Amino acid sequence: MKAIEEIVREQQEFFKKGKTYSYEFRKEQLDKLRTSIKSHEQELLDALKKDLNKPAFEAYGTEIGLVLDELSFVRRHLKKWMKPERVHTSLVNFPSKSRIFKDPYGVALIMSPWNYPVLLTLDPLIGAIAAGNCAAVKPSNYSPNVSALIKKMLEEIYPAEYVSVIEGGREANQSLLSQKFDYIFFTGSVKVGKLVMESASHNLTPVSLELGGKSPCIVDETADLELAAKRIVWGKYINAGQTCVAPDYLLVHEKVKDELLEKIVFTIKKFYGPAPQASESFPKIVNMKHYERLMGLMGSGKVIIGGNGDAKRVQIAPTVLDEVSWDSPVMQEEIFGPILPVLTFSSMKEAMELVNDRPKPLACYYFTRKSERERSLLQKVSFGGGCINDTIMHLVSSHMPFGGVGNSGMGGYHGKDSFDTFSHRKSILKKSSLIDMPLRYPPYKDLYFKMMKMIMK
Repeated sequence: MKAIEEIVREQQEFFKKGKTYSYEFRKEQLDKLRTSIKSHEQELLDALKKDLNKPAFEAYGTEIGLVLDELSFVRRHLKKWMKPERVHTSLVNFPSKSRIFKDPYGVALIMSPWNYPVLLTLDPLIGAIAAGNCAAVKPSNYSPNVSALIKKMLEEIYPAEYVSVIEGGREANQSLLSQKFDYIFFTGSVKVGKLVMESASHNLTPVSLELGGKSPCIVDETADLELAAKRIVWGKYINAGQTCVAPDYLLVHEKVKDELLEKIVFTIKKFYGPAPQASESFPKIVNMKHYERLMGLMGSGKVIIGGNGDAKRVQIAPTVLDEVSWDSPVMQEEIFGPILPVLTFSSMKEAMELVNDRPKPLACYYFTRKSERERSLLQKVSFGGGCINDTIMHLVSSHMPFGGVGNSGMGGYHGKDSFDTFSHRKSILKKSSLIDMPLRYPPYKDLYFKMMKMIMK
């Protein structure tokens, strides 16, 4: 196996050859990736089952299908995105033309997590390829079957000097971060994201950080509670809650709390049956370390449903915790598991203040029938993105950027935003050689000064 330093050096040399700049080259590489995903579809489903016990429907709908959708969207629009963008030229620069060129950065490092190991590895790679970069891909060590399969797939279709896959744990991560990349795209925890940003700062490398945080789900007294229960349960417990944009906690109006909890309990039983912690169709917790951490949070409140796990299967039942306080252990960290703590509020002003008093979340969900309250929340609460009367579904669109703000990350991607993320926007002014206005040259004259003030105002 080649040393990481050698892999990065070879990619830098390959990029300098300029092969990645053409539309034809990029299109061909995207098509290769699509063909590979289609031909390895069953292997991907099997690997996701082994690593996370994901049922085929969930694995395809939340990972493989989304990647294929993104590929189709990017492939369809890429030629238009690559064209230089004509922009207005100020009168000061008359006569001239102004354009913005979209340049690839060079060699990008993509570090992906274990919870959606196919989606969160290949989606950023699509953006890097579309923008004309080479890429070093570092999948998570916690999803070994998917990581090994992605390595196999990418090595089948791409030379290592163009796209390489580096497996390994913390040591490999540290070695990669010590290299000089032209762009770093990281998806993972806030703690590790800070280390990535610190490492990137040594080389002034631009970064995208897709992190997480405690994403609130707010339900006011006007909401359709039956619909809210279904969409909250689905969004919270898909992938056993191991989703960066899962509703982390429920903030419900005190008048409708009991009714909503009844509907949530009913929905959990309807969706997952009497023993989801022993189900072949309910995802497992990624490893025992996280299983024990999550089970340790069960004492943070009164268990309304769930609260039990199966250590042999590393599975935890969908759990709802009532009588939780803001100081409870479950409220001190991102849960990243199938536990939903419940808190209450008495007015939307109070609810917004409670959210704003904490680090900016990656997502926020609000269930209401009042459009003026919706507008107020969107204006006054800062978060990465979210939904009104739904959960999670905002991130499936290739038309909208997905990303965090503040403590939940920086930068966005999906669709054109992925292309833009991995592209440097290079501004070029082309000035006419036929006319050379004397206005800017010394010696400066009073008349020129008056003319400049007329133009620049």
